[in-house]
Amino acid sequence: MKYEIRIDPSYPEPKVIVLTAEITDNVNELTKKLMETSPSVLSGWKDEKIEILEPTDLLRIYASAGKVIAVTGHGEYTLRLRLYEAEERLKPDIFVRISNSEIINLKKVKNFDLSIAGTISIKLLDGTTSYVSRRFVTKIKKLLGI
Repeated sequence: MKYEIRIDPSYPEPKVIVLTAEITDNVNELTKKLMETSPSVLSGWKDEKIEILEPTDLLRIYASAGKVIAVTGHGEYTLRLRLYEAEERLKPDIFVRISNSEIINLKKVKNFDLSIAGTISIKLLDGTTSYVSRRFVTKIKKLLGI
């Protein structure tokens, strides 16, 4: 499949045109993906109530004992999403996966400690300490420019 992107100031929003000789499975799949709109809202359960979680309030999201927990300054909320689904709803330049079971908000990081050989310790503004798994160390170092 070929694609082309043209920058044209006369289009205030993107416009997609598919040129094809016939409708194929690939064309149908592409159309389906273009039509999908995944929700960008995160809602969490706390005390039998659902609350909308503002991304700016999130410190971290982690998986534990089969549940996904979002931590904010107001407490912990249970999400009815898988960790990767929560990750898809968040901005990738602010929310970074540091292990298979945790995502952190870079804007809520107090400091990174690289003194431990082979890993990185992260101290969040609320005092919580998390660790970057070895698999994600290279990604975090690249993100930090080191």
